[in-house]
Amino acid sequence: MESCEKRLLVDGGMAEVVVSDIDSYVHVEIEVENNNRIASSDEGRSEAPVTQALFQDAEEDEDADSESSGDDSGTDPFGTERSGTQLQRCEHKTESNSSLPDTFQTSHLLFYERFKAYQDYVLGDCKPSEVKAFTADYLEKVVEVCDWQALWCTDVFDVLVEVQDVDFKELKAVVRLVLPMQCEAKGCELTEDNMKSVLEATQHHVPLKELHAVYEESGEFDETALAIEHLRFFYEHIWRRWDEEDEDDDFDYFVRCVEPRLRLFYDILEDRVPAGLVMEYQTLLDNCSKVFEQFSVLRSGMCCDSDSELDNVSMVEGLKLYDLLETYKRKLHIIENPLLRYVLGYKGNARQQFVQSRGPRESGLKVVHVVASSCTASQLQSLLNDKLLPMYSNEDTEIKFYGDPVSAVDSCHEGDVVIVLPGVFNVTSSINLPDSITVEGFGLPDEVVIEKKGKGDSFIESTGVNVKISNIKFIQHDAIEGIVCVRQGNLYLENCVLQCETTGVIVRTSAHLTMNICDLYGSKGAGIEVYPGSVCSLVGNGIHHCKDGILIKDFADELDVLPSITMENNVIHNNEGYGVILVKPSTGEDQTVPLEKIEENTIKPTEKPPGPVAEPEIITTVATPPTKPTLEDQVGDGSLSADGDLLSASARKWQLCRQLSRSKEATCSRPVQDLLNHEIFVSIQGNQFRRNGMGDFGTFIC
Repeated sequence: MESCEKRLLVDGGMAEVVVSDIDSYVHVEIEVENNNRIASSDEGRSEAPVTQALFQDAEEDEDADSESSGDDSGTDPFGTERSGTQLQRCEHKTESNSSLPDTFQTSHLLFYERFKAYQDYVLGDCKPSEVKAFTADYLEKVVEVCDWQALWCTDVFDVLVEVQDVDFKELKAVVRLVLPMQCEAKGCELTEDNMKSVLEATQHHVPLKELHAVYEESGEFDETALAIEHLRFFYEHIWRRWDEEDEDDDFDYFVRCVEPRLRLFYDILEDRVPAGLVMEYQTLLDNCSKVFEQFSVLRSGMCCDSDSELDNVSMVEGLKLYDLLETYKRKLHIIENPLLRYVLGYKGNARQQFVQSRGPRESGLKVVHVVASSCTASQLQSLLNDKLLPMYSNEDTEIKFYGDPVSAVDSCHEGDVVIVLPGVFNVTSSINLPDSITVEGFGLPDEVVIEKKGKGDSFIESTGVNVKISNIKFIQHDAIEGIVCVRQGNLYLENCVLQCETTGVIVRTSAHLTMNICDLYGSKGAGIEVYPGSVCSLVGNGIHHCKDGILIKDFADELDVLPSITMENNVIHNNEGYGVILVKPSTGEDQTVPLEKIEENTIKPTEKPPGPVAEPEIITTVATPPTKPTLEDQVGDGSLSADGDLLSASARKWQLCRQLSRSKEATCSRPVQDLLNHEIFVSIQGNQFRRNGMGDFGTFIC
């Protein structure tokens, strides 16, 4: 048991009274105006309330300490009093000579600051229908009710007003005009009488989100400024008018909607989303808003009990609008979800404008573009003897010299050749290849290096009919879509090194990639992403130290066809996830086939049914394994029975699986048979899989 010592100040003297407390102790000093109040006859009666005051003070001190220690972002709405403002000043910049005061700088909050505010203070675990009530409750706790000035900012004017009251349920403030009027009109002229008329028309009620608190150094209005910023940001960037009408209202609104939209906002702000996908998202938002507006107007004009022909027509039209609205909402959800954004939102950049092909020169002349920052006489001699004289000595060939590869490529016409001499070339823009040209390094890949600095959607964009790149090392920094993106046409990569930082090689729908003897590593996504309808041939490559080795997006709809993939003699190793992963959306009919059943019933390529099922073959990934017969071969010689067809189809049912090698040796692995038998693989042989974190082959259903 510990004791608490209380000192009572009595007429300048000190009288000590000791009060025992089994839980805690505090030291307090209580001033008393009259010594008679501390009479011995009243001592017993005053002991209980004094002790109560001690406990209350202790609790308040503990609350203050916990709040101050947890306040790391200025989002704590119940913070203790500060000696001065914790926010910066936002200077009011204007072209005219207006005298509007500065406001608080609140628009530059970090992701985690907004995340913490919405999760802990504003929304919590509310449902969509409760958003407004939760927001009003939060504002009521932190926003000063009256006697503070703010700028009322609209698209037409900015004017200084004083807040006299706040209607939290309606998220509006009651304001009066500060006289003499301080106003900045935007494209019009406003007098004091005009502004008073505007306020009278609104009954002096203005939306809280349109107010910007005037800057004060005292810190008294910090929480008010932050609270209004959270309100303004939420209704401008997070809230959708159709959120409240979601049929499934029983879910955590923050988890389902706020967090993914907040992350998308900052991903876009920090250039982590391709520009084409951003444009697609904004277009979807606009279209969804228009359809929702049309649907709302149509719904409000319908009579529930009417059986008139007009109402029946409106009902049909309303159903069409509803279906269209749901389609837009589903597409928005795909882009907002960071996992599905690149897995299913693959058509987001399909409309991106390609660089226009220049075609052949009218004169028929072909040009060899030589890129060199500097070169020695021996290098120039070697270039002449080994390349230029033997291959380009015709009279219809011209030679030009450039200091950087981007200028050389931008000057190319169809059939031109770009030769890059040894050196390190730093570029800041994407390299676009719209024509059928050849780009080759004159030396080993490690000697000819092109390094991209600065942010951008991609490093190399290939849209030409036949583009060839060889003997070059590409180093990627801050690209979004990939170190190489084959949007259309054919790209041949040979003997190149691809050092990725964000994403690897992307093969878009209907594009063709032939990649031979290349080394790709470092991708934070998949090393190679293969889209539906594309053709990809990978021979003799190394793909390692990526998130996944090869990601195949097999979610073809009625307009797409399956990708066609050839994989031979590749070494896929040390990837964080799978060596090869197949991604497919759930169709509702997918059935998971146990892995043991697949292993027991899958027909080995070299055997002919019927007969007893033997132990599944361990596919040894050596350089020259037996060639697997194709489906056509088995049908042609009668080796694939009707039961075999059903069994093969069953084995290809989509599943989320992890297939690890039975053999612990690095050169052996047993892939999932339904993937190997899948028709997307034209040929898959001689590949080596080593030390991939989640297995060699996998299927992901999203």
